Amino acid sequence: MTTPSQPAPRRRRQGRPGRLDRLGGHLVGAYGLLALTVLLCLIFSLTLPRTFPTLDTVDAILSNQSIPAVLALAAMVPIVTGSFDLSIGYALGLAHVMVMQLVVNDGWPWPLACLTVVLGGAVVGVLNGVIVEFGRIDSFIATLGTGSMLYAVTGWVTGGGRIVPGPQGLPAAFTDLYDSSFLGLPVPAYYVLALAAVLWLVLERLPLGRYLYVIGSNPRAADLVGIPTRTYTVYAFTASGLIVGFAGVLLAAQQQIGNPSVGLDYLLPAFVGALLGSTAIRPGRPNALGTLVAVAVLAVGLTGIGQMGADFWTVPLFYGGTLLVAVGLAGYAARRRLRTGAVAARDSPPAPPGPPPSPPGGGPAGTAP
Repeated sequence: MTTPSQPAPRRRRQGRPGRLDRLGGHLVGAYGLLALTVLLCLIFSLTLPRTFPTLDTVDAILSNQSIPAVLALAAMVPIVTGSFDLSIGYALGLAHVMVMQLVVNDGWPWPLACLTVVLGGAVVGVLNGVIVEFGRIDSFIATLGTGSMLYAVTGWVTGGGRIVPGPQGLPAAFTDLYDSSFLGLPVPAYYVLALAAVLWLVLERLPLGRYLYVIGSNPRAADLVGIPTRTYTVYAFTASGLIVGFAGVLLAAQQQIGNPSVGLDYLLPAFVGALLGSTAIRPGRPNALGTLVAVAVLAVGLTGIGQMGADFWTVPLFYGGTLLVAVGLAGYAARRRLRTGAVAARDSPPAPPGPPPSPPGGGPAGTAP
C-alpha cells in the first residue's frame, strides 16, 4: 500500500541529475576557455616541438600581447555597463603620438609627458561618457564619432608623417618601461596582472562594481533603486580612457617612433578579448580574469599559427572569426545564466509563511489600534 511519503524520494532522485548537469555546465562554461588554452599549448608543443615549447616563445607572448591585453581590459569596462567604446584604437594612436611629440619635439621630461598623456586619456573618457549619457547618443555612434575626431587630431599633430627621435634616441629609463624584465619575465606582463587585479577587486568586491553590473544588466532597475546610472557610466568611460592612455605610453616605449595609424590595428583584438572574456570565469558577464584568459587563447593561437608559417591574411581572418564566435558565445552564456537562475528559483522550496501582518495602527493582529 502506497503511503504519501513515498513520492518525495523519487522527486529527489529526479532532481539530482539536474543539479549535477547544471554544475557540470557551469564548470565547462567557466573554465572551458582556460582548458582550451592548455589544449592549444599541448597541440602546438607536439606539432612544433623545436620552436613552440621554449622560453623564447613564452617571453614573446608575454611581451607582445601586453598592450592588446591592456587595451582589452580598457574595452571591457564600458561593456560592463552595456556600452561600447569604439574610440579606443584611435585614442591609443593619439596617446602614443603625443608621448613622442612631447618628449622628442617639445623636450618635456618623459615622466611628465607620460603623466600628461594618461590624464589626457581620462579626459577623453569623460568626454565619451558625457556624450553617450547626457547627449543620449548611442555608444556605437558617439564613440565612433569621437574616435574619428581623435584620428584627425593625430594627423594634425604629426602632419601625416612619423615622429622619429634624433640620433641620441629616447631616454633609456623610458624605453625600459617596456623592454626591461623582472624575475625573468617581461615587465609589461606585471602591468597587465596588476591592472587585472585592480579591475577584479573593483568589479567583484566593491559596491562600485556591483552598481556597474546592475546598470549593464537592467538600467531601469538601477534607476529605480537609486543608482545614478549616468554618473557611473561616465566613471566607466573615464576608467577606460585612463587605461588607454597608459597603453599609449607602453606603445610609445615599444615602438620608439610616432606612427599615426598604428592604433587602429589594436581595435579588433581588444574587443575580441573583451567579448570572448565574458564567456569565461564568470560566464555571461564581462570580467577581468576572463578577459586575461581570452587574450591568452588568442595569443597562443596566433603564435602557433605564425610558427606554422601561415600567411599574413590569417591574422585578420582569425580575429574576425573569433569575434563572431565570441559574440555568439557571450549571448548564449547570458541566456543560459538567466535560465539557470530561473530553474534554481523554481526548484527552491517555498519560504515559510511569516507572521500575520500588523494593522495600519501597529497593534497586534485582531486588536484595535
